[in-house]
Amino acid sequence: MISHLVDVHPNLDPDALVANLVPPKLFREVSFESYRTNPEYPSQQEAVDALRTFSDRWGGMKRRGLFSRRPKASSQASGIYLDGGFGVGKSHLLAALWNIAPQPKAFGTFLEYTSLVGALGFEQAVAKLRGYTLLCIDEFELDDPGDTMIMTRLLTELAKTGTSIVATSNTPPNALGEGRFAAYDFLREIQALSSIFTALRIDGEDYRRRDIDSEARPWQPETLDSLVTAEASTDVRVSVDTFAEVIKHISTLHPVQYFALARSADLFVWSGVGRLSAQDDALRLVALVDRIYDEEIPIAAAGLPLTSVFSQEMLDGGYRKKYLRCVSRLDALTSLAHDRFDTLPTA
Repeated sequence: MISHLVDVHPNLDPDALVANLVPPKLFREVSFESYRTNPEYPSQQEAVDALRTFSDRWGGMKRRGLFSRRPKASSQASGIYLDGGFGVGKSHLLAALWNIAPQPKAFGTFLEYTSLVGALGFEQAVAKLRGYTLLCIDEFELDDPGDTMIMTRLLTELAKTGTSIVATSNTPPNALGEGRFAAYDFLREIQALSSIFTALRIDGEDYRRRDIDSEARPWQPETLDSLVTAEASTDVRVSVDTFAEVIKHISTLHPVQYFALARSADLFVWSGVGRLSAQDDALRLVALVDRIYDEEIPIAAAGLPLTSVFSQEMLDGGYRKKYLRCVSRLDALTSLAHDRFDTLPTA
């Protein structure tokens, strides 16, 4: 079943956009029990215990039942910031907390929330999220002062009405000496809210142990064509496009629409992959790859290895963290394609 990403034109329905604020497929069934702590890093168990205690606030709400009146909001909600490096399980714990919190609740990345504000406008975004029990923010970013200001305003408004806020973030392994985001930086940049956040440090090793400098294996063009032909007669939804077409198409859409793109196929096939020269194109690709990664959809590509599409100048610049995370995810998604569809020789 062949389709094309460039033919997908999602709408911007506000209710649908908010409905997308749920944990990605990878984390929809996780729990505190399924988080495997490493005895060598006591801070992991300490974080689990602290989050369990944090969740106790909703015990009474659950016992009152679905149709009971919500408790009166406190003047200011409390929040938690999970501070740690790549792969120590911060997103797992964030989703585990979300999974046991009562509705209404939202789970999204920093980019998803700022994109929501950009698509709906600040007032409408606040109106859609007002009264939520819990807001989970994965991968909080401080590399854009404007976005940080927008997010701080949004959280300030929601905290006033009793919404609990839990956030995570990180940096590449070679940053800040220990590969941690540094809670001090986070709290300093959101001064208006810093008093409600308790920082929990989570130490440990990257459970993926993925080498972010590894190179995704590209497919030979003729092998890629054979793959498409073989899958065309199956129930697998194969989206076939050139890399240039993908980059051009996503430039016409708002990032909140990338959800629909990621869910439009079971396999993405991109030919003619080349290095990106424009920062805007690179950042849009990062946002698209995040959504594809969330849905665990493999990518088979020909041309330049997808892990090499960002220039060294980009990797050394202010968005280094985003690009390195994207490289790691592209490595994972292309490896997934090889694992599932690699029955023919590749380049």
